[in-house]
Amino acid sequence: MGNPNVIKHKKSQWPWHGLTALVLVGLAISLYFATSMISYEWRWNRIPQYFAYQAEEAHRAAGYGTVQEIVRKGDSARVTLRDEDGAEQVLDVDQASLQLAKGDDVAEGDLIGLTHHWAAGPLAWGLWTTVWISVASGVIGLLIGLFAGLCRLSSNPTLRDLSTVYVELVRGTPLLVQIFIFYFFIGTVLNLSREFAGVAALALFTGAYVAEIVRAGVQSIARGQGEAARSLGLSAAQSMRHVVLPQAFKRVLPPLAGQFISLVKDTSLVSVIAITELTKSGREAITTSFSTFEIWFCVAGLYLLINLPLSHFASRLERRLAQSD
Repeated sequence: MGNPNVIKHKKSQWPWHGLTALVLVGLAISLYFATSMISYEWRWNRIPQYFAYQAEEAHRAAGYGTVQEIVRKGDSARVTLRDEDGAEQVLDVDQASLQLAKGDDVAEGDLIGLTHHWAAGPLAWGLWTTVWISVASGVIGLLIGLFAGLCRLSSNPTLRDLSTVYVELVRGTPLLVQIFIFYFFIGTVLNLSREFAGVAALALFTGAYVAEIVRAGVQSIARGQGEAARSLGLSAAQSMRHVVLPQAFKRVLPPLAGQFISLVKDTSLVSVIAITELTKSGREAITTSFSTFEIWFCVAGLYLLINLPLSHFASRLERRLAQSD
């Protein structure tokens, strides 16, 4: 039998969950009436094409010749062309798009037929760009932040001063300004691509905040832990790696997860250097679909699609590490 106290506790929570549902329904109804007041017409049917669409590819004759053979199979047709030198060109096209017959003459560049295939739309490509930029800059930023955070705790004055200047300089200036400086100044001097410049700027920005998180996490561990490790014969580096950092990691996991979630949203700023990530893809889709609210709701949902699993994974990892203590 289950614990009566646990069952009673779960039953007492249902009214609050119901209240939460009512609040969400109220917000949805308020949004509906708000759009009704401005006479907005929802056009969700225009949105799927921005995720995936049927792309059309044209197939043309490579030179002057004749249609030697047409083999029809289902919805497709295989067209064999023979040029003046006897060379053959074989093209597979959609049968419905074929407007030639066997024996017809063709000239170079003439349209033979079309084929259709599924292709990723701008929102799908924007999502992919946001994901890979977030992952690349997050990994690099974590390494930079770990190194800079440990340098801030170093007994070497030069390492400590340089890491402090880096952290304060990056945290004290806007990310947008840093992206402009990195791309238009450093990127121009070093001939860097916009993608490299965007990832580098985001990584350096993230690294400064990770450095402070690491520094605070290490300082939260009692000094006796490191001293005990040193008394067992471990070097300073070994005690930091095997004793202090594993304990500090458990404490810094929540702020690290929050920082990486912020990084995903900060990737929207790289659109200023012509990188077509998710937000820029959304703006471009609005100019062609005129479905402002629908596109922005989709963009917000895609950001949630990235961040919610990340937040859930961090919470599960935090609980698992807490159980291992």
